[in-house]
Amino acid sequence: MAYFDYAATSPMHDAVIDAWTRAVHLRGNASATHRDGQKSRLMWEEGRDKIAASIGALPFDVTVTGSGTEAINLAIKGLFWGRNGTPASREAGAPLPRPRILTTEAEHHAALDAIHWLVEAEGAIVDFVRVDDTGTIDLKDLASKLSDDVALVTTLWTNNEVGTIQPVPEIVALAEAVTVPVHLDAVATLGYTPIDFARSGLAALSVSAHKIGGPVGVGALAMSRSWPIVPLIHGGSQQRLRSGSLDAAGVFAAGVAAERATADIAANAARLSALRDRLLTGIRATIPTAVVRGHHINRTPGNAHVTVPGLDSVSALFLLDEAGHAASAGSACQAGVQSPSHVLRAMGVADSEGPLRFTLGLENSEAEIDALLEVLPTIVARATH
Repeated sequence: MAYFDYAATSPMHDAVIDAWTRAVHLRGNASATHRDGQKSRLMWEEGRDKIAASIGALPFDVTVTGSGTEAINLAIKGLFWGRNGTPASREAGAPLPRPRILTTEAEHHAALDAIHWLVEAEGAIVDFVRVDDTGTIDLKDLASKLSDDVALVTTLWTNNEVGTIQPVPEIVALAEAVTVPVHLDAVATLGYTPIDFARSGLAALSVSAHKIGGPVGVGALAMSRSWPIVPLIHGGSQQRLRSGSLDAAGVFAAGVAAERATADIAANAARLSALRDRLLTGIRATIPTAVVRGHHINRTPGNAHVTVPGLDSVSALFLLDEAGHAASAGSACQAGVQSPSHVLRAMGVADSEGPLRFTLGLENSEAEIDALLEVLPTIVARATH
């Protein structure tokens, strides 16, 4: 089976599996004071330090979470409470000083659902900033919506479906001008685009280990100490922003994965871009109705996203799987839900356009790309009505 779904989850390298196996045999709780506990603590800290280094953050500014989704929730809800106070700290019936959240309709559901919860439970107001037909945020629209009643701006650094990379320095500069914190979901960025959190001007940045060949169940949030934030989980204070027993094995393995993923980003990106372009060139040549989605220049190197008029994506994916090729139509978090992509809708793409997303990794080869291109035109024709 050829695997073209790295954006959903990336296979664990043997070095990562070995690291996890070595760490999981330790028996001490990483918060215990005895020798076994301190051995576990050292492994956890080594993993956390490597995660921090991979995103250009200080180790003590990184909170390890149970997933990228948790990190995103901590950033959005925690910053909102930090800017407005928690319900317990606010006077009953008092208006929120900064009720507005700026985001786009092309976000991952981890962000959109967290914001929806704040709207329903806390009276937050969401203002959606426009994106263009490539999924790029409209900076003029963002500037027009920013004001001192905005709690935060949150957006994807790299769109997980179509691969568009947002103009991060410009977004941060606009928000800084009115003293508004910015959180970026960098889950699809880590390992593909260099990240320097300390120099970015960001308030918060979230990542996930399993997208870069680490274990499922490990995420992280880098948080600037310039902004107030309220934790989501209480009961132990093992970390500044998160309580709960420390997962030494998972974090140690995640650190190895982060170190590997960022060791030579430029060379890896060049190889992935070449494979992606080989695939897209072949699709354009053999499926004339296919439209490449996402920004054609500012895009993550391993993402090839196309739509085809009248394509039944679910049928196409089953046929691809039968032919030995694993791909997707969009976010794995929406897998099995037969509904139009909210990302494509935000970009103005008609629901009649069926999407296919091929996301590549370093284990893919030119031979696998060519084998996919041999069967793809026939499969698309069979699945198009």
